[in-house]
Amino acid sequence: MTDIPQSEPKRSPMPLHTRILIGLLIGVALGLLANWSGACEKGLHTDSNGNGILDGYTEHLFSDSDKNGIAGWLDIAIYWARPVGDLFLRMMFMVVVPMVFSALTLAVVEIGDLSKLGWMGLKTLAFTAILSSAAVLIGVGLVNGFKPGQTLNPEQRQALLDEYSKDAAKSMDKAKQAKPIREVLVNLLPENPLQEMVGAVDGSSKGNGMLAVMVFSLICGIAITTRPEETKTFVSWLEGLLAISMAVITFAMKLAPYGAGCLVFSLAAQLGLGILQTLLWFVLTALLGLALQLFAVYSVVIFLFARRSPLAFFRDVSEAMLVAFGTSSSSATLPTAIEVAHEQLKLPSRIANFVLTVGATGNQNGTALYEGVVILFLAQVMGVELSATQQFTVVLMAILAGVGTAGVPGGSLPLIIVVMQSVGIPGAAIGIILGVDRILDMCRTVVNVTGDLVIAACVANGEENTFDIESTESHT
Repeated sequence: MTDIPQSEPKRSPMPLHTRILIGLLIGVALGLLANWSGACEKGLHTDSNGNGILDGYTEHLFSDSDKNGIAGWLDIAIYWARPVGDLFLRMMFMVVVPMVFSALTLAVVEIGDLSKLGWMGLKTLAFTAILSSAAVLIGVGLVNGFKPGQTLNPEQRQALLDEYSKDAAKSMDKAKQAKPIREVLVNLLPENPLQEMVGAVDGSSKGNGMLAVMVFSLICGIAITTRPEETKTFVSWLEGLLAISMAVITFAMKLAPYGAGCLVFSLAAQLGLGILQTLLWFVLTALLGLALQLFAVYSVVIFLFARRSPLAFFRDVSEAMLVAFGTSSSSATLPTAIEVAHEQLKLPSRIANFVLTVGATGNQNGTALYEGVVILFLAQVMGVELSATQQFTVVLMAILAGVGTAGVPGGSLPLIIVVMQSVGIPGAAIGIILGVDRILDMCRTVVNVTGDLVIAACVANGEENTFDIESTESHT
């Protein structure tokens, strides 16, 4: 009797979040190696948006001097990393607007009852206000306690101002374009929805961009609920659009380990560790504040209001957190956050789609915390004494500024300048922190995206029970 050969058991595929983490770690390690070797200094610079650009780099890349060895490979990697990362980002941004429009409209349609929609909106707003307030107070408290601005000597301050003066000037120009509050309120209702959709992602819209798109989506959803029979075809079209968007995201996420890895490689190669050493206490203060908000405040809220284990929650949302870190964009991470809410957290689609699409722009408490830290840090550096009243003003304005901040890398800088100038801090001082802003942008985006998922889980805990009770009563 012959033995039947046993087939080897199939290995379970490595989880996506693990592969993304490995890609990020490899990207950081190789980027620091490239910076240390000096390869990136041979032609790599940055543009006004902090993106890597190549100045005469092709000549160096294909010259005969450095074709062999590790330096040659690093040159090639630096040359191609940013385009690969940008392609990944563009694939994510490509479906943000159609996903927001279809998901938010369908969420309103699925809820159906406008009173339920209003109650859900109020709960979302309440949690947003609570989390944003806690975040800003943490940031302001840490800066007042540790006083990181006093660790920067005048020579270091001037060197940073000179290094990033051009970028600071461009951020100040954007800040000057800030609209008064009455115009912002009027622009919530878009005059041309298509125009707002076009400019929603890159901030080029004439109105409120993504906020205007969301208002338009809410209005469309409400209108559909008043004409359910006549709009069945349009609802089917929206469902198809959402399905297409999710299919694109599924494909994009397969590329996430490589795309996110290339993005952080390019950043690490450009900056290295030198700028971190100069602004070490500022960076540590900001990271401590973000960590307290992420792991302390969120854990308490998840336990008390969502009735979930914080450890299980962070495990379930780790994929969205890693994508947020790699992309530095709440908007680019929105599709992943929605997928995580559906597949891992098992949240009802009507709640997840509504809360997350609104939260991607309206709930950015990580950004609010960072704004408070930056403003008080720069006040200390520039020798501007802020009274208790002025610090309270900073707290309020940082909370408000966290609502509607563009969900793109560096989208908070113009608003920070506006708040700075309102309390007497020179706008040009923003140049001091520009060297580390992108690194911290990655970290605060993680807090922003995770905060959206926290609120969605909290809202779902109460709303899900309400819906279930009402559904049961309707069938009896």
